Formats: sequence, C-alpha cells, structure tokens
Amino acid sequence: MDRRSFLTAAGATVSVSFAGCAGLGGSDESSTEASSTDESTATGTSTGDAGDVEETLVVGTYSAFVDSPSTSPGAWVKQRFEEEFDARLIWQTPSNEVNHYIERRNAGVDIEADMYLGLNTDHLVRIDENLDDGLFAGVGDVAGQDDIKPGLQFDPDGRAIPYDTGYISLVFDGTETTAPETFDGLLAEEHAGDLITQNPSSSATGRAFLLHTVKQFGPDGYLDYWSDLQENDVRVLGSWSDAYSAWSGGEAPMVVSYSTDQVFADQNDANLEEHQIRFLNDQGYANPEGMAVFDGADTPDLAREFMSFLLRPEIQGEIAVRNVQFPATESADLPEDYAELAQEPPEPVTFGYDELKGSVSGWISDWERQFASN
Repeated sequence: MDRRSFLTAAGATVSVSFAGCAGLGGSDESSTEASSTDESTATGTSTGDAGDVEETLVVGTYSAFVDSPSTSPGAWVKQRFEEEFDARLIWQTPSNEVNHYIERRNAGVDIEADMYLGLNTDHLVRIDENLDDGLFAGVGDVAGQDDIKPGLQFDPDGRAIPYDTGYISLVFDGTETTAPETFDGLLAEEHAGDLITQNPSSSATGRAFLLHTVKQFGPDGYLDYWSDLQENDVRVLGSWSDAYSAWSGGEAPMVVSYSTDQVFADQNDANLEEHQIRFLNDQGYANPEGMAVFDGADTPDLAREFMSFLLRPEIQGEIAVRNVQFPATESADLPEDYAELAQEPPEPVTFGYDELKGSVSGWISDWERQFASN
C-alpha cells in the first residue's frame, strides 16, 4: 500500500492549511479557559451480560490511541483487558484531551473518569500551573513499574508512570525528496513548501517539535527560526492525524512524526523508501507517554490493575507495535524485526519538568502571537 492509497483506505479527512491560531481542528491545549462542555466520545461495550460485570473502568486518552489514521492499540487493549478481568473498559476521548479534565476540576464538577493515559511532561506542568489541589493521585501499588527503562520517568511527584515512548523526527518520502540533515537545511529554497508539522497549541507532536527548536536555538532564537520556516512555506495543521493524513495524501514530501514510522509501513507492506526517517542535527526529541489515576476516581484499585496490565511484557510489545512507539519496559515482547524498523536517534534530547515549569506556556503563547501575525 503506497502513501496515497493509504489515505483512501484510512478514510481520513485532510485539514486545510493553518491560517492563524484559532478555529483549528484538534484540541487547544494551550488554554484552560475554554468551555467545559463534555465533548468526549466514550467507546466500549461489555464482552458479557451487563449483570456479570462487577466494575466499569473509564479511561481518558487522546483520540489517536483509539482511532488513528495509521494504527491504534485501543480496541485490542480493551478486548484483552475485558477478557481477563471481570470489568468493562470505556475509552473517553475528549477533544481537548487533558485540558478537559483540568476544566472540570476547576469548575468543581465530577471528573467522570478513573485515569488518564497519554500524559507527558508539559501536561503535568500545565496541570500544576492551573490547579491548586492537583488532578492525580500517587502511583501507588502498580506491578511492573520497576521494569521501566532508566531515564524514562518524568514526574518528580510520582503521579504518572510511562507506558511507552517515542522520538520526534522527520518522516519523508524518499521517492520525492531527500530530507535535509539539519534544522537550517529546512530553510533552503529547494525545500520550500515541503514540510508539514502540527500546531503546538493543540498537538503533543507539534509541541515536542517546537520544544526541540527551543532546545536547538534557545528561548531567544527559536522564534526567529520559526519566522524563517514560515517564509519557506511550512504548513502547520491542527493535529498529528491532520498532518500525517495530508502527508499520506501527497500534499508535501516531509512531515513531523515519529522515528518508528517504518513499523507501521512494514505492517501494511508499504514501500519503505516512502517512509524514510531523518533526525535533524542527529537528534530526536524524546516524548515518553505516561498514565495516572485521577484523585477521587470511582475505581482506583481497578485503575492500578489496568496500569499493571499495560506494563506486562506481552502487552507492552503489542502496544509498541500498534501505537507505533517504543515500549517503556525492558522486558517487552517485541517482533524480531522491530529493532530494524524502529529507529533511535544518535542523541536523544528533551526538557525535564523543572526546565519546562514556568516557561513552556510562554514559549507556546509567544509562538502563537508571532505565527498568527506573520
């Protein structure tokens, strides 16, 4: 399956080009002042009779974990969990992701979920900056957490534990172009209009790419770099799904995505030459994803059982393949060819919690103002 036929097979809808910071598809995670109307989609039905189910577990997550234009683990995880546990799993995918729960807590209304899956470092910073009493309980008794790879833990307060990780990179169609080796190379005239990325206000992938530019050029230089990218006709779409679908439709030869892209491509017998990876400046921005139990959850013990379930070797391996990421644990059961397809950067880079606290919101706000005015 080539990139263009993939778009039809996935039934994806291509977003229009970014023309300002408002009115985009996807979630606006830069602000917690939006309406707290529940726009979530809850998916899940019991595998048995309703009377046989003892408990229901409601898990908030980002939509691509359940319904992605590439591949998603949500349905498989739900089926396996419900087969093994006398429980019903419901996925809840609010359009503004973690902000939905921040808004509900600030409004003093019920969270209506037991845990969240898909947290990263800047989510925790935003939560702590917007809530006096916090949002999540401590990790507690979760089997398997001692097997998490060293260096992946990102919550200094012990609320979230990682379940997978990924590296932000360029994915490019090698039959159409050769991606540059450096950030500065993206500014070359030969790559004008070649790059699609995501809005850092609404996309974790786009935010990680923005943070990588802050890491590369510093807080005083990243906006100048983005101004140059705009002059070279970069396209910024609302979400990772929007951007990847547009790239898959042949609208540009390069997209900001993940260095595990060939895992997905190989699953679909795609031409790997059309799914090439480039680490700019030989770096990849590390973006571990974590899970945490909401403070005041209806079923906290079941939530922690689910977290332990997700850290088991066979589940870690399936999530890595189906979510097209790296597993969080050292004991994950992975296919033999996984290491050949999932590429790790020569130099992983990232910002820690203390580095982002008090800074990340300002960096994004400044980017929004500049991008909208240019």
